Amino acid sequence: MEQVQDFLAESEALAEVVSELPEVDWSTATQFKGWTVNDVFVHLTFWNRAADQSLFEPDAFNATLGTIIAEMGKGGLRPIENRAIGERGRALFRLWQDGYRDMARRWADVDPKTRLRWVGPEMSARSSITARQMETWAHGQEIFDLMGLERAEADRVRNIVFLGVNTFGFAFKLNGLAVPEQVPRLILTAPSGAVWHFGDDQSPDSIEGSAVEFAQVQTQTRNIKDTALTVSGPVAEKWMEIAQCFAGAPEPPPAPGTRFRAV
Repeated sequence: MEQVQDFLAESEALAEVVSELPEVDWSTATQFKGWTVNDVFVHLTFWNRAADQSLFEPDAFNATLGTIIAEMGKGGLRPIENRAIGERGRALFRLWQDGYRDMARRWADVDPKTRLRWVGPEMSARSSITARQMETWAHGQEIFDLMGLERAEADRVRNIVFLGVNTFGFAFKLNGLAVPEQVPRLILTAPSGAVWHFGDDQSPDSIEGSAVEFAQVQTQTRNIKDTALTVSGPVAEKWMEIAQCFAGAPEPPPAPGTRFRAV
């Protein structure tokens, strides 16, 4: 499955920048809700493991799911993540890295259409591993920003763009709004320079610019006002205000100017 290799490549790109991070720096806060580097990798490790369980250990996943649902009712999932993943610093890095590499090996030949139970609706194995790539890329952004590094983007970001397009209706419903009939026309430039077209060609609304910046808005790692995207039409403008390609309750995007690469 191609998406498995994209997940692996995304994870390895993130691993490369933290592989030599000193132990003390794992407690440093990022620009994402004050999460530390440890918090980011606890989160990634927990949800990678949950996705893996949903495919290979459904009984274990069902038990995990019961705990997740109970904790959600109490207002958050951070406590369950921290109880499940006790490692920190270098030990946490090794746990995360061993986990995603093992996942990539075992998921490689899985039928992409296999249906998997999840916290929200069921999803295909392809969608599940794409979501893991998306999470790795999105939370990786706060690590690259913290370290003052420009990520070397690749065309595998197309998977995340596709998630954003597919969650167009979800974002409106999540915010209690009627779903517009047409998805705005998207004309996005890939890291390679290729031009990607998505959405409805007949829509009067449009979004043009960097595919990476579009994905950043969808994953809420950047406010639309901090990008160079050209957004035309009321539907496109509203979408970029409420875009959210990940599951859960509606989340507000970061305020303008609050997410950036440190210098």
